[in-house]
Amino acid sequence: MSASIALLDYGSGNLRSAYRALLRTGAEVTLTSDPAVAAAADGLVVPGVGAYAACMAGLAQVGGVEVIRDRVAHGRPVLGICVGHQVLFESGIEHGVAAAGVGVLPGVVEQLQTQRLPHMGWNEVDPPAGSILFAGVADQRFYFVHSYAVRAADFGAATDGITWATHESDRFVAAVERGPICSTQFHPEKSGDAGAVVLANWVSTVQS
Repeated sequence: MSASIALLDYGSGNLRSAYRALLRTGAEVTLTSDPAVAAAADGLVVPGVGAYAACMAGLAQVGGVEVIRDRVAHGRPVLGICVGHQVLFESGIEHGVAAAGVGVLPGVVEQLQTQRLPHMGWNEVDPPAGSILFAGVADQRFYFVHSYAVRAADFGAATDGITWATHESDRFVAAVERGPICSTQFHPEKSGDAGAVVLANWVSTVQS
């Protein structure tokens, strides 16, 4: 039986390409802003582009914050992409203003300390041993476009399940695999064959 995947539409996200990429995994994909549908699906995908605070406001309007927290509390899979990855952390700071996040992961999203921003283009990642998301593609490049991230310098000691990447000399969280939570700072739906494998690997973990 195919996994049922809810792609959350909360007014911020690369929905069309994410929808098509998820369909190619063989999953049954529903684009929805209904919290009941998002809660019931085998897997929930939270996309996101733009400002952190605006994405959090959009999530709140469709009941997404509560759905994500409840799914994580009950061990039910969630995949965050780009700002959808960032909002899973405790908070984000943009232009000196902090906004609370969903808070299911520890860490603060802040501006990268680099000369060139945004960080845009293809970059290697450094996944942990035994990574499920990066099985078969650990040595590939993925497509990033962002100026903010959870930086290694401020992340702390709890590095289990963390995939890293480096822009110039600033090391940051590129992906997370912790319990029911998976998330990527890069866009798997824009990362060609390697990104398709990452999505397929995730879907394989949520088969009902």
